Amino acid sequence: MPLTAKIRTDRLNDPVIKYAGKNVVALPQNDTVTQALEFLRNHNITDEIVYIYIVDENQALVGVLPLRRLLNADHKQKLADIMIEKVVSIHNDATVLDACHKFMEHRYLALPIVDKHKKIEGVIDISLFTDEVNAFARKSEQDNIFQLIGIHLAHGRRLSMMASFKDRFPWLLFNIASGIICAFIAGRYELLISQITMLALFITIILALAESVSMQSMTITLQALSAKRIYWKHFFKTLQLEIFIALVLGLGGGISVGLIALLWKNQLTATIVILLSIFLSMTSACLLGIIIPTLIRKFHFDPKIASGPIVLAVSDVVTLIFYFNIANWLLAN
Repeated sequence: MPLTAKIRTDRLNDPVIKYAGKNVVALPQNDTVTQALEFLRNHNITDEIVYIYIVDENQALVGVLPLRRLLNADHKQKLADIMIEKVVSIHNDATVLDACHKFMEHRYLALPIVDKHKKIEGVIDISLFTDEVNAFARKSEQDNIFQLIGIHLAHGRRLSMMASFKDRFPWLLFNIASGIICAFIAGRYELLISQITMLALFITIILALAESVSMQSMTITLQALSAKRIYWKHFFKTLQLEIFIALVLGLGGGISVGLIALLWKNQLTATIVILLSIFLSMTSACLLGIIIPTLIRKFHFDPKIASGPIVLAVSDVVTLIFYFNIANWLLAN
């Protein structure tokens, strides 16, 4: 049965605090599991509570504790020892559309609303978006609810074309800048290109190979970074494998294009330039596809929007630097 929306799409710019629930459980970080369970029993906490929020002595939010984790914990442990320290919260001046973004990005069932001092003013949960919230434990129902939130989010984006422009255009400036930089790089080697026209013939394919590898690596990295909780050991193991694959791809691509260049133009030195350039550019492009999304996420930007333009821009510049410097080194003398 399809889920029905509880909030109209024309309310997406309303303050989210307007829809906040006050049924919040906030406990001191120095309380034990036993004390927390006693509190829940004494206050007849309903099944709607899925998260317990942990606060310090100033009532500032410092952690979150899923109810299931609390129930499975050692009763002597302090809440500070078992809480999740990285709390995703919504500021009290945010809109419902901002809440949509948060829910879609982190896929929590509820999020606390805080003021500038991180004091909890309420909680917003996915019941804001649908009436059918009585089956949180069923993953299929959760997925349907998040799909509905995605519809709200998509509608909100359509309503705010300028906001989408502001989100995306600044990152495209990296492509514009890289194009200008690449033009300057090529201009520096204009004489070399005019003397050895074979170099100009293979610029496109060398750039295309580097860009393709960078996009493949970036996609794999974004998949690894999209998890709510990143297991860094598994993450780095995956990336090590990706680097090894890039080395093999670079070698294979360089040899393939090099052989074609040699058979076509019969210029051995220029062929070596092409082979080395492809190998180095594809390997570096792979590293860029890994490093850049990771850094973007580290600085709390959206890697899904920002990574592509930046990775392509830097990859193009690095590729041309390799290509023309190797050519100048081997062919200019």
